[in-house]
Amino acid sequence: MKKSIVITIFSAAFIVSCGPKSTAVTGPKFSSAENLAQGKTVFENSCNRCHKLPDPAKHDDQGWIKTLSRMAPKAKLTDEQHQMVYDYLISVNNK
Repeated sequence: MKKSIVITIFSAAFIVSCGPKSTAVTGPKFSSAENLAQGKTVFENSCNRCHKLPDPAKHDDQGWIKTLSRMAPKAKLTDEQHQMVYDYLISVNNK
């Protein structure tokens, strides 16, 4: 009985950590100041719930696509929010 409970818990944790990846972003889309400001707001409010905000310079454009495709589902971002966060990050990124 204990063994089956432990297996169930570990299986659930694995599924959550390796869950679906978002593929909404393939490159820049939004460039208006309004959309970039919305992307910043979503980034600050959504990402900060679980961890310290990463420095936008941490990744290049492709690195952010990869990172956000993994993190956006965990943050429950819509495809549009995902895109706005990406566009904000690359707009302030120095890489």
